[in-house]
Amino acid sequence: MRLFLQIVTTIVVIAYPLAVYFGLHYLPAGSIALALCAILVIRLLLQQQKVKALMLPILVGIGLTAGSFIAKENNWLLFYPVVINLTMLGLFGYSLKRGPSMIERLARLKEPDLPDEAIGYLNRVTLIWCGLFIFNGAMALYTALYTSIETWTLYNGLIAYLLIGSLLGGEWLYRTFWLKKS
Repeated sequence: MRLFLQIVTTIVVIAYPLAVYFGLHYLPAGSIALALCAILVIRLLLQQQKVKALMLPILVGIGLTAGSFIAKENNWLLFYPVVINLTMLGLFGYSLKRGPSMIERLARLKEPDLPDEAIGYLNRVTLIWCGLFIFNGAMALYTALYTSIETWTLYNGLIAYLLIGSLLGGEWLYRTFWLKKS
C-alpha cells in the first residue's frame, strides 16, 4: 500500500499543473485545492523518514492548497512551481557553498571514487542547474502573476519539464561523448 501511495503522490506532484488546470475547469470550486492538499499531506507522511530538506516544499504546498481552499482563492495554487524551484535552487546553491555539490553527491552514488579533476566540472554543472532553477522559478512566478491559466499550464506542465530534460540529456551527452574524448 505504501508503494502504491508513493507512486500515486509522485505522479500527482509531477502532474500538478495539469491537475490544477483540469481541476479548475471541470471540478466544483475548491475541490482541486482540497484534493491536492490531501495528496500533499499523504506525501508528507510518506516522506518523513526520507529526505528532510524536501519537506519544506511539501509543507508550503500544503499551506498554499489549504489556504486556497479556505480563502476561496484559486490563484494561490499557481505558486507551487515557484516554491519547488526556489527550494531546488536553495538545495543546489547551499551544496555549492558547503560542499560537496549536489551533482557531485549524485555522481558519487554511481562512482564513489571520483577523480579530483571531476569536482570542478561537477561544481559547474551544479551552477548551471542553479541557473535553470532561477529561470524556471522566474517564469513560474511570471506565469502565475501575469498570464492565463492555459499559459501557466503550458509553461509549468510542459516547457519547464522539457528544459529540465534538455539539461539532463545535454549534460549526459556532453559527459558521455565529448568529455571522455578529452
